[in-house]
Amino acid sequence: MNPFRSSIQRGALLCGIVVMLGACAVGPDFVRPVAPDTGRYTREPLPAATIPADGQAQQFTSGPALAADWWRLFKSEELDAVVRQAIANNPTLQASEASLRQSQDNLRAGYGIFFPKIGAEMDATRERSPPYEAGQRTPGTVFNLVTLNGVISYPLDVFGGERRAVEALRAQTDYQRCAALAAYLTLTANVVDTSIARAAYAAEVRSTEQLIDLEKEQLRLTEAQVRAGTTPYSNLLSIRGQIAANQSLLAPLRQAVSHAEHLLATLEGVVPSEVTLPAFELSGLSLPSDLPVSLPSDLVRQRPDILSAEAQLHVASANIGVATAAMFPSFSLSGAYGAASTSLGNLTAANARFWSIGPSATVPLFQGGGLWFARKAAIAAYQQEQATYRQTVLNAFAQVADSLKALEHDAEALQAQVEAKRAAGEALSLLQANYRAGLAAYPDVLVADVEYHQAVITYLEAVAQRQQDTVALFAALGGGWWNGQRPTGEYEAP
Repeated sequence: MNPFRSSIQRGALLCGIVVMLGACAVGPDFVRPVAPDTGRYTREPLPAATIPADGQAQQFTSGPALAADWWRLFKSEELDAVVRQAIANNPTLQASEASLRQSQDNLRAGYGIFFPKIGAEMDATRERSPPYEAGQRTPGTVFNLVTLNGVISYPLDVFGGERRAVEALRAQTDYQRCAALAAYLTLTANVVDTSIARAAYAAEVRSTEQLIDLEKEQLRLTEAQVRAGTTPYSNLLSIRGQIAANQSLLAPLRQAVSHAEHLLATLEGVVPSEVTLPAFELSGLSLPSDLPVSLPSDLVRQRPDILSAEAQLHVASANIGVATAAMFPSFSLSGAYGAASTSLGNLTAANARFWSIGPSATVPLFQGGGLWFARKAAIAAYQQEQATYRQTVLNAFAQVADSLKALEHDAEALQAQVEAKRAAGEALSLLQANYRAGLAAYPDVLVADVEYHQAVITYLEAVAQRQQDTVALFAALGGGWWNGQRPTGEYEAP
């Protein structure tokens, strides 16, 4: 039998055995965590709707029908324009998208391990051989050596370490995809929340200015009464003091408006001096009446932070396989073919050719416990990610529960403030009329002024809080990204 053919047959047999062994991979196969066995977020069953407040109730409906562009439920073109401007220009969102592309390219690079590595090299050297290294006593010779060869190698992933490494890269890509979704959700929620706060602060400024104008009118009336001797001078001083006190409230409110505008500029990716924000009033925002609430079993497959924690758990699981495979022998198959001669022209000569082919194995016999403890560390990291995942789920459920309860209580608080504002307004109007008729003392009017002003401010805060808690619910439910496409891209669920 031809010895060369016999060597090839034995090599082919060995390769076949190694490939069959490579069909399995050491380490655990990842299984997605099971959703918590619960059908609701709060201890009490979710009501069908909140109580009517300020003429409107909010309905809670089951199902994953939350729109991807949920902020349009507030029915404000100005708000939609601000959100889309932020999506287009926000640096944090752009950074997260770049991280996603980086992880995708790393995954593509990782797939290269499944293909043979082919290379070629050429060396041309002039050297003098040391004869004593070969046990010779003859003088050394000087000669030229030209080598041209090609090399092919293929790692035989017998125990699946390379496949587990690629699995970890794939899970890391899922993590970056979910991180980009989280950045997108955080950005849109912050823009809407800050826009509502800006509108609320601006409304409080206008309300305070209107109250000051009313008090100035009363000041002119009181001055006339003081000159006529029908009102003591102390009433005039009281009005001036109240006007000054209310004017002192304007500066912090205007600062709050400026702070909200500067934050919106940052979210939109522009410096505050160049930001252009549309003006819209709090009353111009329509409160979303139908609130789709995802089932708890769906929430764990929708919230980006839960999906991110799951992807990190998958990475840790794959790393156990990588660490386990490192404890076993590694095999590779390589071959080389080339020519070597003392001159470039003689490389084509028959006696200049050389070749080699065969498998190789590396067995980790003793590593000082490094491989063993590296595997234990990978297992501990997996257990850590398990605990992190459970905590993330608990936090998510608590946020949804908080938002649902907040909306219930917001409706109750707002309706109480509507009634308080109406009563304070009627009391103020009645006292002002009695004061003009000389039937009421001005200190009573001042007290009514203060009470009405506080009622109006508290009412505006309650309206804004209800709007912002609605935003918080949409964000806690994951933002509805699974029901549509991103305006600037497309993310798939991992």
